[in-house]
Amino acid sequence: MFPLHLFIIIPLLMLLCLWLARGIKAVRGVMLAGSSALLITAISLVVVYLKARQAGAAAEMLFTTDFTWFAPLHINYTVGVDGISVAMLLLSSIIVFTGTFASWRLQPLTKEYFLWFTLLSLGVFGFFISIDLFMMFMFYEVALIPMYLLIGVWGTGRKEYSAMKLTLMLMGASAFLMCGIFGIFYGAGGQTFNILDLAHHTNGAHVIPVAQQYIWFPLTFVGFGVLGAMFPFHTWSPDGHASAPTAVSMLHAGVLMKLGGYGCFRIAMFLMPEAAKALGWIFLIVVAIGVVYGAFSACVQTDMKYINAYSSVSHCGLVLFAILMINRTAATGAILQMLSHGLLTALFFACIGMIYHRAHTRDVRELQGLIRIMPYICVCFVIAGLGNLGLPGFSGFVAEMTIFVGSFQQADTLHRVLTILATTSIVITAVFILRMVGKVMYGVCKNPDHLKLHDATWDEKIAITTLVVCIAGLGLAPLWMSDMINYSVTPIVDHINAAATQLTSLTSFLIP
Repeated sequence: MFPLHLFIIIPLLMLLCLWLARGIKAVRGVMLAGSSALLITAISLVVVYLKARQAGAAAEMLFTTDFTWFAPLHINYTVGVDGISVAMLLLSSIIVFTGTFASWRLQPLTKEYFLWFTLLSLGVFGFFISIDLFMMFMFYEVALIPMYLLIGVWGTGRKEYSAMKLTLMLMGASAFLMCGIFGIFYGAGGQTFNILDLAHHTNGAHVIPVAQQYIWFPLTFVGFGVLGAMFPFHTWSPDGHASAPTAVSMLHAGVLMKLGGYGCFRIAMFLMPEAAKALGWIFLIVVAIGVVYGAFSACVQTDMKYINAYSSVSHCGLVLFAILMINRTAATGAILQMLSHGLLTALFFACIGMIYHRAHTRDVRELQGLIRIMPYICVCFVIAGLGNLGLPGFSGFVAEMTIFVGSFQQADTLHRVLTILATTSIVITAVFILRMVGKVMYGVCKNPDHLKLHDATWDEKIAITTLVVCIAGLGLAPLWMSDMINYSVTPIVDHINAAATQLTSLTSFLIP
């Protein structure tokens, strides 16, 4: 039995210690100890989880705990993990650990910054261990609220506008999501918020009547999809990324956006399989457009943060694209893409933030020849670029190949045409990545002020080196992670396909 409560207790203790801390050294000490403890806890969970599966543990969720929290509304404190949750917890702990070092020298209001940063982390960890729908939604909101202050106070550029835009759009999505969650709860009889009970305990033919699923599925999918930067509700993301502090961009793109894809798969599709099967093709078309749109939009940007932000729209679109294919290979690729994109975009934002801190510009037209001036940062920047365009040996290649192979397994015309359309994003990504890397890193530096810049400090080296090692590790040895994810993806995909076997899908009228 593994104490999953540690993922809530450690951030709570960090908040308490940060509140009591006096002086920047004490604040840094608390963050170092807390983020290291979270990383060690996540690594230990991976080891214990894999040993439990090897020993024959076959339950969908392991290490579960369930006790009543608010009996009148049937709200329970219910936690547990499967391979998908374990992978997301490991990713979250890595980003929090590296984000701590990326913010090591942040001033002013260092203590206040790390308080909000830790609260955001608490929401993320709580979300991924939750099995109770209401509890999951609560942690979802906890993760969103700190973003306004983290961007509005410590951000750059049009930070107030970006923070307000992000908050309003995500709160609007939360309203959709809340309607969907309570629709699921009352549609299933109003007796439990437990995800596994809602999926498997039947009252007649369906837990949630199919007619109601057609209402709640779009609300829930869009509610989570907005956080996953689903086209055309993605516009908050580039502005938010561009204005956020470095570590907040890392946590925002690396982890927070993954809550969207995770929720779409775990809640919208798992709990309403008939509607997912019938209406999925509509969202698939929209998401495929977003994948290509995001890549093209990145091509015309000159700000490096906007380039990476629009690239994230494209790559996060691939996550939704893959889960809508409703097969094991594509769904496994979606989770691998969430891991890969989280690590790569965190590395990209970290390197961009370090360059901006020194050169005071992110405009690719004003930067040139930096690899001779700050080689350590620039080498990591190049690695992030190569991983993003899917170079073999890095995590991006493994994830994208799994997605496209799985997507092309669907034999009908619509799915294969959309898969071919989505694969064009690889070529477009290569264009803007290679152009940006070539312009910023190489050539002759013509700005005399840039010749005086210094390379990465020890704390920055720890952050970006950790991410590089994880990216290369997942790219070179992906099978253990892929197998762990596939084991947990299989029952979800099988449940969706089995529940929809007798359903006359709307696609039957469109696809021969």
